[in-house]
Amino acid sequence: MKKQKQQNEVLEGEVKQEDQLVNQKTEREVWKDKYIRALADYQNLEKRTRDEHYQVRMFAGLAVIEKLLPVVDLLEKAADHLRDQGLELALKELYSFFHSVGVEKIDVLGKPFDPYNMDCIEIVPEGDENTVVSVVSDGYRMHGKIIRPAKVKVGKKVEEESINE
Repeated sequence: MKKQKQQNEVLEGEVKQEDQLVNQKTEREVWKDKYIRALADYQNLEKRTRDEHYQVRMFAGLAVIEKLLPVVDLLEKAADHLRDQGLELALKELYSFFHSVGVEKIDVLGKPFDPYNMDCIEIVPEGDENTVVSVVSDGYRMHGKIIRPAKVKVGKKVEEESINE
């Protein structure tokens, strides 16, 4: 009887140890899963922070560029009328600076009207239908993002009957 009791106690001890082992394995898996999730969250946070930092660096001077654009417009108009080499050189330097920070003019003349890149300020009875016939104010983009749409005049075909009247 004592032997049986000892065997039962040993078996009960083994069962308890197995239960503890199973519980420990389960707990380890839970902690491992939590660790993997926390690591993934941290890596995602690092990536998001890097991306945001990159965006901030890319567009840090955007406010300054936007303030410079009307000045560039005035200098271009002055250069068209005065034909001054110093003024043209200053504009060339401004364009070079713009290029170095990722700012570029949007080429729109003679192209189909695109409301994402252009603002139509007038429809004129000349040129091809829905095509830009003149640029009132150049548009600019910075790293692919529109910072100022071009202000344009868009052509519209006039029907022959309305011309004859």
